[in-house]
Amino acid sequence: MNGGPSGLNNAPVTRIIVIACALFTVIFGIQRRTKNTVFSYQDVLKKLQIWKLVVSAFGFSSTPELIFGAYLLYYFRVFERQIGSNKYMVFVMFSGIVSSVIHALALWLLKDPALKLLTSGPYGLIFSLFVPFYFDIPISTRFRVFNLKFSDKTFIYLAGLQLLFSCWKRSILLGTCGILTGSLYRLNLFNIRRIKFPYFVASFFSRLSWPTTGNDRSPPISSRNGFQNAPSFSSRSVQPYYPVPAPMMTLEPHEESIAMLVAMGFDRNAARQALIRARNDVNAATNILLESHAQ
Repeated sequence: MNGGPSGLNNAPVTRIIVIACALFTVIFGIQRRTKNTVFSYQDVLKKLQIWKLVVSAFGFSSTPELIFGAYLLYYFRVFERQIGSNKYMVFVMFSGIVSSVIHALALWLLKDPALKLLTSGPYGLIFSLFVPFYFDIPISTRFRVFNLKFSDKTFIYLAGLQLLFSCWKRSILLGTCGILTGSLYRLNLFNIRRIKFPYFVASFFSRLSWPTTGNDRSPPISSRNGFQNAPSFSSRSVQPYYPVPAPMMTLEPHEESIAMLVAMGFDRNAARQALIRARNDVNAATNILLESHAQ
């Protein structure tokens, strides 16, 4: 499954998170090999080693976890493109804070010594994103393998299961907390879905992360509408002009916009028609497709 055109274009928050995961995973691996470092909640609470909490929030404990986690974060960038970076940052903070609170309460109730070690990686964020993935991304392709039914979403679920069982009890518990957090966000707890960061914060993330190589610029309007060869009238006398209503023109949607909607799981023809109705506005076209899917 593709998560959208041009890599991480228009997803600066996701880009920063993926880069942070890679960097902190390397730091975590070096610390563990050289100093046999173990991350536990006792170190954070009693010794006030806050840096361990920061590293564990982004750094995975192994390379396979990093591969699956980065793949899921990369795919889920479609949600940042759908709701905007300023709202997506709120979702990231909400999922991180609330999943940590639920996780702490679960540890207090279970009192299992095996669960006191910190589970490294943004499990709360990743599994919170599975909630909108389940409800909001429709299935576009179905197929059978040995009489078993699969869909294009199956590979994402398999990657999630691999990550969920990577640390056994600890990852299962934290993944479950993430799913509960995503459900609370979907239920609009405290009207959270209406909160968003100012646009200058999102632009800061865009500047902070390096530019991508993809070309997200739209073709010039003149070449799209066939006005690039308009004749010059500078040598002619000016005549009275009476405007005539121009016939309605159907603008062909940009291929990048169609690819972005197809990556979200929508049918290509339906995406094209929605973009025509929305006059090439991707956000409006997404709302049209979601409303038609809900009916």
